[in-house]
Amino acid sequence: MKTTKLLLGFAFIATLFTSCYTEEVYINNESSLSLNQLLNSYDLWYVDINATQGYGETPFLQMAFTITFDNGRLYANNNLVGIGNQGNGYGVHIGSYDAYDMILDTDHVIDGYDSFDVYQIDYNTIELFNPYNNTSYFLHGYQKSTFDYNFVFYDNIHYFLQEYDAWEKIYTSHHGALNDFDSENYLQFLAGGNDDTFKSSQDFNVYNTNAIYWDFIGDYSVGNISGSSYLKTLTLDYDYFDNEFFELTVINDSTIELYHASSGTTYRFNGRGYIAYYRSSDADGKSANTELDRKKRKQQTAKVENTRTNTRS
Repeated sequence: MKTTKLLLGFAFIATLFTSCYTEEVYINNESSLSLNQLLNSYDLWYVDINATQGYGETPFLQMAFTITFDNGRLYANNNLVGIGNQGNGYGVHIGSYDAYDMILDTDHVIDGYDSFDVYQIDYNTIELFNPYNNTSYFLHGYQKSTFDYNFVFYDNIHYFLQEYDAWEKIYTSHHGALNDFDSENYLQFLAGGNDDTFKSSQDFNVYNTNAIYWDFIGDYSVGNISGSSYLKTLTLDYDYFDNEFFELTVINDSTIELYHASSGTTYRFNGRGYIAYYRSSDADGKSANTELDRKKRKQQTAKVENTRTNTRS
């Protein structure tokens, strides 16, 4: 995560990420740019997951925050930890691609071959239509020097919490009233199909995170605080016990601070067991299992039917 202040383009980016796409402007067809030149004209392409049209999924796009096309090499920022620094800002090398006649063929190191029809929507927005699952992804192009890594980090902070096997309590403030959460020493936030689920444990000084005994499983949610881009809320639903409500602050890429509003107590947790997502079944990343399912970004908007026509059949 970058530590610089949010760039002046915040409002523009926020508006752009939530826009709808109804009009195609074939700028590329009116210029001498080839598709490969178009893809290379921006350092980073932000995957606007909430604009996706269709009911299918393309795994590597469903996971990525950004995609970079670099003369046949394909890169992605799949993690929020280290975003802006990992791979010089481009993320990790995930495969290769070939671009020709407004067709993009990709070869992902895990998922293998995919092919897309490419439509240019406006000067920095492209649509990748996968005719094999009838789903379109919309990508916004940015130069690295002006890309707002901080906005992406905080707008997707729900996923940041999932990028460690466990969060270990390392600090409890002396001030604040005694409360039940004082006894909780480990938290875990699940990825995949149960990505609104957390676990908590009262274990102490556990060396191997796989050996943690999880006392409780419940739901959690992350919310915004009006007027603050950096401060979030975290609610842990302890079912019949009650909800625990916190103000969530990110100290750095491996440390979070939780201010317990009702008791006035401040806690700090350190991330243990960083999960480097290539894809969760990847040998270079996190192995999939029944508890830590594959991470993917979920579309917050309602899925809609894609009206694109498959012209390849």
